[in-house]
Amino acid sequence: MQNTVAKVAVVGSGISGSVCAATLARNGISVILFDSARGPGGRMSQRREISEDGRELLFDHGAPYFTVTNPDVLSVVTEWESRGLVAEWKSNFGSFDCFTNKFVNTEHQERESKKYVGVPGMNSICKALCHEPGVDSKFNMGIGKFEWLEHENLWSLIGLDGQHLGHFKGVVASDKNIASPRFTAITGQPPPLDIITKVIQELSNNCGYHKSQLYLAGETQRRMEYAIDKLLSSPSSAPCFALMLGFNEPLSLVPANGLSFTNSKVLSRAHCESSKPGRSSTRHVCIINVSFRQILTWLVSGMHSERWVLHSTTEYAKDVIAQSGLEKPSKETLSKVGNEMLQEFLGTGLTIPQPFFMKAHRWGSAFPATSIAKEEKCVWSEKKKLAICGDFCLSPNVEGAILSGLAAASKLKGLIGTL
Repeated sequence: MQNTVAKVAVVGSGISGSVCAATLARNGISVILFDSARGPGGRMSQRREISEDGRELLFDHGAPYFTVTNPDVLSVVTEWESRGLVAEWKSNFGSFDCFTNKFVNTEHQERESKKYVGVPGMNSICKALCHEPGVDSKFNMGIGKFEWLEHENLWSLIGLDGQHLGHFKGVVASDKNIASPRFTAITGQPPPLDIITKVIQELSNNCGYHKSQLYLAGETQRRMEYAIDKLLSSPSSAPCFALMLGFNEPLSLVPANGLSFTNSKVLSRAHCESSKPGRSSTRHVCIINVSFRQILTWLVSGMHSERWVLHSTTEYAKDVIAQSGLEKPSKETLSKVGNEMLQEFLGTGLTIPQPFFMKAHRWGSAFPATSIAKEEKCVWSEKKKLAICGDFCLSPNVEGAILSGLAAASKLKGLIGTL
């Protein structure tokens, strides 16, 4: 990569980072977006799996849908809808009480709020935003260090492999782990944005900075330190396990396509992935050396099969992690988790067949448990042109992430003449 000065680096391609990058690009600020994953999305990702008999299965195994109440977000989502990136998921939603073994409110629950999904997958939104003109997206590229070059008023970004990734006049961090001790627990390296601790020390020691010169989202020094301290020291995420299931037959006795669970120690919610708008029927990708009878079976089952995703409770996930550790869970651990979650689902008392496909996934840090900025919507240093955004800044949902990304872009847009 050439050592040139770009405008802004955005780290993280989840919905917050993607919204911020696209908004900046539309306002004439060139952006390089970095993400350690193979593609965009974060918890908006879509998982592609192949069953043993060669069927391709797609799952929104993170956020199943999102709702909108804020007019600014509604304006953005309406524009996405006009581009065919999102659609309303019109279906029955309800809850199941595991104590009484009864479904409740399956006809009218939450009808007052529209539920939106990405089309044809939740990650479709981030994919489109990460390829807006002016956004240069770099995947499979994790950030190991952010270094502030005081005399040049520039940021230097270093990759996890030690590669120099360039100098930038502004930085947006939308991945909370880059300033979290969890990064060290996983990689053995200090958090890439550890520079923030030095910022706090400078303020505390009165090293020549006036409060009006260095502030985060308009907060006073006390509130700024409180926000950063929450990001650096508190457990900022609620872990969760997702179980992806494929059934040869529709679960016709389940009266809703979206469920929340009460009085369950294992399950928090479930949704029927194949009931969403824009989801194609099951495809078959491995048909070499098989009989006509097998192909016919595939075609018939593909017409009627259903895909479901179950999410665990936070307490259940914490118990598993306490036993297995923060490192990548083993196949044995995921198999045990999958079986326990499936048994809880089967415990609804309805006739639910055994799935032909089952796979568990651990979300270790995707669901935030704290908010560090709230009314300011993002954390911001004007002097260093550093913004931290994400649902962990405002509210733990997709709408909160969008709002935070818009706020971060607004801060940098205001300095467009100086970039």
